[in-house]
Amino acid sequence: MNVLIVTACPNGQVTSVLCSRLLQAAAERLGWSTQVEVHDAKAIGSPLSAAAIEAAELVLVVKTGELDLQRFVGKRVVQSTPSEALADPQQFLRSAAEQAQVLEQAAPVAAAASGKAKLVAITACPTGVAHTFMAAEALQQAAEQLGYDLKVETRGSVGARNLLDEASIAAADVVLLATDIEVETDRFAGKKVYRCGTGIALKQPKQTLQKALAEGVLQQGAGQAQSAESGKSATRSGPYKHLLTGVSFMLPMVVAGGLLIALSFVFGIEAFKQEGTLPAALMKIGGDAAFALMIPVLAGYIAYSIADRPGLAPGMIGGMLASALGTGFLGGIIAGFLAGYLALGLNRWLRLPQSIEALKPILLIPLLASLVTGLAMIYVVGTPVAGIMASLETFLQNMGTTNAILLGLLLGGMMCVDLGGPINKAAYAFSVGLLASQSYAPMAATMAAGMVPPIGMAIATLLARRKFSQTEREAGKAAGVLGLCFISEGAIPFAAKDPLRVIPASIAGGALTGALSMYFSCKLMAPHGGLFVLLIPNAINHALLYLLAIVAGSLVTGVVYALIKRQEVEALAVAAKA
Repeated sequence: MNVLIVTACPNGQVTSVLCSRLLQAAAERLGWSTQVEVHDAKAIGSPLSAAAIEAAELVLVVKTGELDLQRFVGKRVVQSTPSEALADPQQFLRSAAEQAQVLEQAAPVAAAASGKAKLVAITACPTGVAHTFMAAEALQQAAEQLGYDLKVETRGSVGARNLLDEASIAAADVVLLATDIEVETDRFAGKKVYRCGTGIALKQPKQTLQKALAEGVLQQGAGQAQSAESGKSATRSGPYKHLLTGVSFMLPMVVAGGLLIALSFVFGIEAFKQEGTLPAALMKIGGDAAFALMIPVLAGYIAYSIADRPGLAPGMIGGMLASALGTGFLGGIIAGFLAGYLALGLNRWLRLPQSIEALKPILLIPLLASLVTGLAMIYVVGTPVAGIMASLETFLQNMGTTNAILLGLLLGGMMCVDLGGPINKAAYAFSVGLLASQSYAPMAATMAAGMVPPIGMAIATLLARRKFSQTEREAGKAAGVLGLCFISEGAIPFAAKDPLRVIPASIAGGALTGALSMYFSCKLMAPHGGLFVLLIPNAINHALLYLLAIVAGSLVTGVVYALIKRQEVEALAVAAKA
């Protein structure tokens, strides 16, 4: 049989490629000939030619959004979603061959059914690597199953993608902000807005869409909206979201600075001390420039998250003072919150005649908030916080083996508790902040432990294949790749399905890896990148011991979960009896 396979998952490019490859392999096992078209500019998959479409006996369309099918009119077509296609690719193909129907007429892509709910959404997480795109894909699939019209804008580490246009926003019934950091909302003024985290959108996409339609609150302008039901919890989580916003903007500075410093060490650990040399230039760019901006950027964007643009200048000024006074990331956090809430209070309570109201955001707020923040940092905050940071640095540099192992156990376990959730992000933010104080060991332990859960799940699917369904085995392969890239969220599909076994197994392996990393005195210069950071000379010391720590923890997680997981068939039988 001559089959065409078309995959189109605009917010899940990995899913598009994965679906196409698995379906193509399954078709080849059935003896079918195939041609593939992947709707992703960066993926391998050429557009289907008119001749290929004319010769096709069956067209399989796997998508999570709208797709123009006009060219397939008159052909036998089956439309489905990635979740259905990946459950059992070979059986899916057989069923598709039996159930395919001739496409009589393709509905215009822009046409929407009468009364069809329309939503637009934005997804954004602090690192902008995993949760951003996984949540977008989950929402797209849920919207298709519910019959909703949904467009999602992703704000990841590569910038904004699938930008929402004014027409889509105007036509939407509600705006869903599935974000862990603050995003600009001015363009949604006058629309109903519902807020939640990316984790909720990923784990409960259908309920999230339904709650957004039912509980969206009218956006009154540049302010922030939240549902009446979740108002109290949202208020409590506000400071945490502001902190993560600052960390997300600081990360590029940390990555660039750390790797540039590591590159300067390629020429010798002290080669940068010779003025005019390339190592000295690299150290100046990485240490004197990028690292010097870390604390001001952290403080500035914490304040920006709280008070929008009026908070940016006083926040950065406070952050620069925090850095100059030696208060480290802790002083930067204090400066950011102080400047942000000062700017917010001045913006709300400072009343001026209408004729000079325009001076408030560009003159009075930056002046007064910067003055008060600066004086507070110099005369109140600076000395005691600098003493705390000095004590912390001394403790980290001189701590004994036992304390190092305990710290590694704590950080490693925290990284594996909620796989990208608040506890995971707290451990990560703590370790990233210490990089500004040249404390690199906690960052090494944190990243190593964060790689363990997905790699462990991949190992478990290999060790106990019979206990896992075909879908889980395929998810295990993807999890292994994500784990190597330090994307802990790769283990979420397993944790969501079997949390009482996956999470303890992950914590055991992560805690071991964190403890071993600290015991081996591993130090990491960059806060992200996974094993690929090892390709950069001197980005990490004791590279082989670091690999050993990751392998040991991953094996523990994989073996433990392989032993305690209930076989899929057995679990179904128990559920049937219940």
